[in-house]
Amino acid sequence: MQPLLKVSDLSVSFHSGENEFQAVREVSFEVRKGETLGIVGESGSGKSVTARSIMRLLASPPSQMKQGEILFRGVNLATKTQKEMESIRGRDIGMIFQDPMSSLNPTIKVGKQISESLIKHQKLSRREAKKQAIAMLELVGISRSEVRYNQYPHEFSGGMRQRVMIAIALACRPELLIADEPTTALDVTIQAQILNLMKDMQERLGTSIILITHDLGVVAGMCDRVVVMKEGQIVESGTTAEIFANPKHEYTSRLLNALPRLDEKKKPKPVSLFPKDLQDDQPLLEVKSLRQHFNLGKGNTLKAVNDISFYIRQGETLGVVGESGSGKSTTGRAILRLHEPTGGDVLFKGVPLNRLSTSEMKTMRRHMQIIFQDPYASLNPKLRIMDIIGEALDIHQLTKTTAEREKRVEELLEMVGLDPSHALRYPHEFSGGQRQRIGIARALAVEPEFIVCDEPLSALDVSIQAQIVQLLEELQQRLGLTYLFIAHDLSMVKHISDRVAVMYNGKIVELAESEELYSNPQHAYTKSLLSAIPVPDPAVEAKKKRTVFEENSREQLADRYNLEQSKWVEVTEGHWVAVSG
Repeated sequence: MQPLLKVSDLSVSFHSGENEFQAVREVSFEVRKGETLGIVGESGSGKSVTARSIMRLLASPPSQMKQGEILFRGVNLATKTQKEMESIRGRDIGMIFQDPMSSLNPTIKVGKQISESLIKHQKLSRREAKKQAIAMLELVGISRSEVRYNQYPHEFSGGMRQRVMIAIALACRPELLIADEPTTALDVTIQAQILNLMKDMQERLGTSIILITHDLGVVAGMCDRVVVMKEGQIVESGTTAEIFANPKHEYTSRLLNALPRLDEKKKPKPVSLFPKDLQDDQPLLEVKSLRQHFNLGKGNTLKAVNDISFYIRQGETLGVVGESGSGKSTTGRAILRLHEPTGGDVLFKGVPLNRLSTSEMKTMRRHMQIIFQDPYASLNPKLRIMDIIGEALDIHQLTKTTAEREKRVEELLEMVGLDPSHALRYPHEFSGGQRQRIGIARALAVEPEFIVCDEPLSALDVSIQAQIVQLLEELQQRLGLTYLFIAHDLSMVKHISDRVAVMYNGKIVELAESEELYSNPQHAYTKSLLSAIPVPDPAVEAKKKRTVFEENSREQLADRYNLEQSKWVEVTEGHWVAVSG
């Protein structure tokens, strides 16, 4: 039987001046009718370049397809003109891009963005296209679709924007759907909903899917076969079960081993070599009834952090998990007074931070630092690394001479595993993982005792994540650091944290020892988070039941997901969850 798509000996290069970089080298694979093929690998492995080559979306120049065939239903797309490809894109092959906010036109209402492909490819009238676009919004799980049709992308959450992208990609019922990292920026429960939605669409429409990702848990639950890419080449391919049970290539094994698993016991924490200066019963940081409200205008108030209390002991890591909008990052920023709290107290070594003057708080920040989420946006692109890290030394007057400053920056770079000679480079000359190490070095420059780690792993590949976690743990042991570790990757949080707080809607709904919370969750929302995590085991994923977390009535959810009403638990007012098992 002829495959729907056959890629043979695809090679793509990029040109920069006289230099040539081979991004994809002699890549070959097939996609059969109705199957899902996973393409996995780290950033720079050639996954997205391969996908865009199929769609003929690479700019030429600087890119150039050097050789190869892309046979879709037996026709070679590599020989098609851009005009001919316009009739294929959207109608026969759809694509879901990684970042829905930058992929959607911010100046055009979402309904119109779905309608335009229907008008172009199916020759529908505007009225018919609107009717079908509203039906597509409903199909991808967006309620009040007639109202949503007339809204702009910024009025949608990240998960809903991704649903809109799926609606656009599937509007014309394409035979092949290319999903390029469709869940990377999403929380675990939203991710589960998007993946379930793609499965539903595949079952209803018979669509073939190419799923590009670096999340092997997602691959285990979605894919029939897997292609592993490294440095532009395919190093291994096979059925999902074969790849996970018996990886042949060392790189595949490394990817699988880098992914933390919830079913693995947490390793005992090594004893810190750093002497404590507090009694065991005295916390380093204590948060009492912290509130952070934002005025949205017209009498509306967002209670981002709504009366939470917790403490962190010296040398401890407290993990904070929850979906986007739950208040995690706002809590970290309110503790450091990057936002002025609306109410409550934050005590550091017994000192109430809200009573400190601006100059006193500046001095206190020597002891309290933050590692930001985005390693790309948090470094000034106009400054060399020497000055990005050295700026903190200058502010707190920690070095007396230029030579002393340079030596200290080089020591910090060496401490986080970077070459000291890189101090004279600019941020754009580093990978995402290297930039995050620079962010950590900047935080360590003033020798803090407490660090807020605000989603420091979310922009990184799985193997790079493991390296950063190992680095943070080593630095904690060596320097006696205390962490507030904010993340939505519950597997990684389990392994780095001593205790974990679960946040939802501005409140802490559960707080427990790490192992206890994961083995015996008490709150319905915690159970929903844990059951939504994709497991890097195809057999386990095949047995998992769906977990849904949405704003609907019990009756609507029972009807939509064909579950008994008794299966649904109300987490907070108007929010229901069905917990698997």
